[in-house]
Amino acid sequence: QVQLVESGGGLVQPGGSLRLSCAASGNIFSISVMGWYRQAPGKERELVANIASGGRINYADSVKGRFTISRDNAKNTVYLQMNSLKPEDTAVYYCNLFHVDWSRQYDYWGQGTQVTVSS
Repeated sequence: QVQLVESGGGLVQPGGSLRLSCAASGNIFSISVMGWYRQAPGKERELVANIASGGRINYADSVKGRFTISRDNAKNTVYLQMNSLKPEDTAVYYCNLFHVDWSRQYDYWGQGTQVTVSS
């Protein structure tokens, strides 16, 4: 069983920065794809960024150049550094762990952390 606990959300002014963290339990973190997703009111959940076990990274076009995803396998933690925040970045941000092996698929979500960008 895997548990994901996000932290670091809050209220920030436009142009500000926040760093989200997601700590995972269990022993498959290092071999899993870790992702950050977000869901704004009335909208579908969307991928913000993900990072594979080998380090390959994908970003949504809307956050390229502003957000940085990273992982620390020794701490079972993935981070999302968010700079130059815009009001349209306001959403609940969710951490995701995904891994497939010969026997099953692992797909876990955190409880979410609210990010509000407003003056």
